[in-house]
Amino acid sequence: MKFAVAVMSILVLVSSAAFGQGTAWRMDPAHSKVEFGVKHMVISEVTGIFKEFDATLSSSKPDFTDAVFSANIKTASVSTDNTMRDNHLRSDDFLNAEKYPAITFKSTRVEKTGDDSYKVYGDLTIRDVTKPVILDTKLNGVIKDPMGNQRAGFTATTSINRFDYGVKWNRAIETGGLIAGDKVTITLNMEFVAPKGS
Repeated sequence: MKFAVAVMSILVLVSSAAFGQGTAWRMDPAHSKVEFGVKHMVISEVTGIFKEFDATLSSSKPDFTDAVFSANIKTASVSTDNTMRDNHLRSDDFLNAEKYPAITFKSTRVEKTGDDSYKVYGDLTIRDVTKPVILDTKLNGVIKDPMGNQRAGFTATTSINRFDYGVKWNRAIETGGLIAGDKVTITLNMEFVAPKGS
């Protein structure tokens, strides 16, 4: 009897440890996107994307309240559908893609604020400057695809002041305001896939 209890205790400990490690979800790049927007001359908005990026998600709870999220975005992959502007964004006036090849985000904690809404707290690094940010995040749903894989979709947004990260190029216009706004909105549309059987 004591032996059986001991075996059961070991099994519980092992299963608890495995559960605590969490499920490692992989990003589906074909159904994920990193977008940004910034005001142009006060009256309009320039939008763009980063074509190369990766993200990881780990969680041991089905409601993702213990989720750990990270993202790595290649600065050289910035695209606004304008070659001259994109080259300028890659230069030292903005991202300096040669010296700072990546923008990174690492979550520190997750707060559930509604049935499908969260605040994801973490550290955003641009040009080697790290600042805390909050991603307002929506869980769009969790489904099983035709191949039997679990999929989860998220939309996360935040707004930053680019001057805080050393992205300080600018010129004023005669009527007041800046050619390129100081506020940048960032939107992550992410789809993750869990290993089969998880």
